[in-house]
Amino acid sequence: MAGHHSEHEHVRVAVVGSGFGGLGAAVRLRREGVTDFVILERSGSVGGTWRDNSYPGCACDVPSHLYSFSFAPNPEWPRTFSGQEHIRAYLEHVTDTFGLRPHIRLDSEAKHMRWDAERLLWEIETSSGTLTADVVVSATGPLSDPKIPDIAGIDTFEGKIFHSAQWDHDYDLRGKRVAMIGTGASAIQIVPEIQKEVGRLTLFQRTPPWVLPRADRAISGAERWLHRQLPFTAKARRGLLWGIRELQVQAFTKRPNELGMIESLAKRNMHRAIKDPVLREKLTPTYRIGCKRILLSNTYYPALARPNVDLVASGLSEIRGNTLVAADGTETEVDAIIFGTGFHVTDMPIADRVTGADGRTLAESWQDGMKSLRGATAAGFPNWMTIIGPNTGLGNSSMILMIESQLNYMADYVRQLDTLGGRVALAARPSAVNAWNRRVQDRMKRTVWNTGGCTSWYLDQNGVNTTVWPGTTTEFRSATRRVDLAEYEVVRPPKPVQAASGARTEKVGA
Repeated sequence: MAGHHSEHEHVRVAVVGSGFGGLGAAVRLRREGVTDFVILERSGSVGGTWRDNSYPGCACDVPSHLYSFSFAPNPEWPRTFSGQEHIRAYLEHVTDTFGLRPHIRLDSEAKHMRWDAERLLWEIETSSGTLTADVVVSATGPLSDPKIPDIAGIDTFEGKIFHSAQWDHDYDLRGKRVAMIGTGASAIQIVPEIQKEVGRLTLFQRTPPWVLPRADRAISGAERWLHRQLPFTAKARRGLLWGIRELQVQAFTKRPNELGMIESLAKRNMHRAIKDPVLREKLTPTYRIGCKRILLSNTYYPALARPNVDLVASGLSEIRGNTLVAADGTETEVDAIIFGTGFHVTDMPIADRVTGADGRTLAESWQDGMKSLRGATAAGFPNWMTIIGPNTGLGNSSMILMIESQLNYMADYVRQLDTLGGRVALAARPSAVNAWNRRVQDRMKRTVWNTGGCTSWYLDQNGVNTTVWPGTTTEFRSATRRVDLAEYEVVRPPKPVQAASGARTEKVGA
């Protein structure tokens, strides 16, 4: 057995995924002097969710200067809110600038990871071979596995079906009768784009979103020149964008009843475009703004007012051949169905593929809800950490700020392992994980996500918000600045005597 293992490649750190989280982790490892790492990417190119989502109108709803790495500012952003192709190009640029290509294994999906408690390392089986690693950094992201609802009769549909994150660019929508299922962030970007070319567009809406105007404009050549010549101006711009959002957070987390003013802005946005009182009624949410993700668009409402668009204020419940039946009984005949139904967020798909110290998968250990320590490590999974783990999402600011905080934590984690020396692992203490989660959920109680009167994709099947961070990015940054060894158990390899018999039989018994 030993001989067989020595053929395998071994790395200090294996990073899974090459979106913002994975590339950020790689840059950070290099900055810490760690060069012995690989990035495993299941697809044929980097970019994560910004590679997968190429649907018409795809763009970010966080301003570009804030939605980028602090260590890789981009003075060339063309618009205040950038489109998907510019963000994807930025990630390719980061990959080249920081020399990450040699570390990337494309078309290498992580099939399974198993903790070897005797040798204190992770065995990773990928679609392109097997390797071992001291530490695994999972950066698979919450928006990576599309969710298509299980609808009765979906297999009887004779037309075209695809999810917004798996857009079929070869399918011509011109003149077709198209159904858009869902009214979330992707759907409201797609609707105005395809409305112009389809014959009829029917939008199935379970719950109306709150939609604020999008203050998007081209960034002038003069501004870009200034950011190039005087980098501190771009830094100041980023700081301002960040500060505004940091102040807003209090309303979402502590004083949801103060959100009425923002609601009136959203209503004004709707009233400008929607003159029909019946349609207006259907589009007006009955829950507090911010309870579900707030959307930004200047074109969504005008598109809904067009004569070739119908809104069915009800979810899709059944498909009979080419007829779609809504929960309220409305029937619509269509040629194509586009699902804008989101992703597996609270049931991380990677969790099924990770087997920890006690032989249980992460999915099994999280069956009552995802729980981790400081959004990073889970009890029973030594030397395994996640970027954008449970309760690190944001309702109103840039995820890149949260990712960079987690990279600080990762960097210190690797540093602590080096300081301890020898073969060693850090295992999160269940008591520490529970204490952290109690703190997070206590703070969650009065937030708009829990009191706003809606069910959103932030909540898991038990109604627990395991997605969003209930505080400011500053608070999260200070909570993840250092790895507190008191929250971990230091694990050393079992003694050789044990290894011969004891440890093995224990394993079988377990």
